[in-house]
Amino acid sequence: MSILGTIYTGLSGMLGFSKGLDVISDNVANMNTPGFKGSNVRFEDLFYQHHVSSRTEGNLTGSQIGSGVKVADTSVSYNQGEIRSTGNQTDAAIDGNGYFILLDGNDRLYTRAGQFDFDADGYLVSQTSGLRVAGINSAGQLTEISVADVRTNPPVATTEVSFQNALSEADTTHEIDAITIFDSSGDSHTLRMVLTDNSAVTANSWTLEVFDQDSNSISTGEIRFQTNGTPAVGFNEHQFTYTPNNGAPVDLLFSFGSPGSFSGVRTTPAGNSSMEVRNIDGYGVGAISDLTFSDDGQITITYSNEQSVETDVLALAYFENQQALRKLGSGVFVNPIEQQVRVGKANEGVFGAIRGASLELSNVELTQQFTDLVIIQRGFQSSSQVLTVANEMVQELLNSSRGTG
Repeated sequence: MSILGTIYTGLSGMLGFSKGLDVISDNVANMNTPGFKGSNVRFEDLFYQHHVSSRTEGNLTGSQIGSGVKVADTSVSYNQGEIRSTGNQTDAAIDGNGYFILLDGNDRLYTRAGQFDFDADGYLVSQTSGLRVAGINSAGQLTEISVADVRTNPPVATTEVSFQNALSEADTTHEIDAITIFDSSGDSHTLRMVLTDNSAVTANSWTLEVFDQDSNSISTGEIRFQTNGTPAVGFNEHQFTYTPNNGAPVDLLFSFGSPGSFSGVRTTPAGNSSMEVRNIDGYGVGAISDLTFSDDGQITITYSNEQSVETDVLALAYFENQQALRKLGSGVFVNPIEQQVRVGKANEGVFGAIRGASLELSNVELTQQFTDLVIIQRGFQSSSQVLTVANEMVQELLNSSRGTG
């Protein structure tokens, strides 16, 4: 190889190491990018010049001089990144195999970056790309995840109020206030009930009177007890209709327990009365207060009225050949060769689990990158030195030519 050939060989090293530096710099720049997968560069030697000096039986001697190096390709490292809690209820990470599926019209894109949020139309979207996140229905079909129809939880009117604990025969009256009920519009109303010992008229009997929030009497009734202290048959419930001002009527049942059971209201011969509300059904309108992803990708919405509903399930994709995927930026991958993709749910088959309120961090290992950086730097310096030496040799040759002239 000529001296000029040596210059081109050294130049190929400098160009190759420059591209290697590009890959390292991209990795380091994205060390804090959620879902980022680092790349590795692969170098490959160039063609050779072969010169045969002798040929004998079973033996060939001569020279093989290479022409430098080139960057053959880059490969993506798909190792799992660290999963870290963010506290953001719409964030999600995949612990194991799989990609979130993003819908771009009829196209599908894929990502490991689970920075999600709901847009103005109620669709779950990727914050980095703005694309809608796909869910999967019971038929295995992809759907857009939306909370547009479940942003509020409709009210349910109260139908029953149950009570518990004891009425003491040593007391003549007992009052229970702050009995909050809901009408069919979700409006709340506060009732109050006063119980009065009626044993002078009927043994083991108490009368009751219910008042509205304006202290108007709205209903009266009676509770009777058996000799064992449990409610008597036919006197263990009180039914009435409450019609609030400018509101729809509410049919109510006050339940004091089952005859023979001590789990409801009972009487005691001494002590203080402790009768209180045990449970009130019905609730008002609820707004979304929390959203969680289960390990299976099931989305559960909790409302301010303490109700909850399960909605969509996150869809995941799996590829046999991940190296065939192409990065597009914004944490998004595309399947350019249209290799077969397996679609399913988390925690099923090959798919990993979903970690809610968390993100998968970049899998870039900074220590490894700095080590590779030193190697790249030394390689570039060495190639540069080869060019310097070759240039000096050419200069020496030129000087020698002038001297003989």
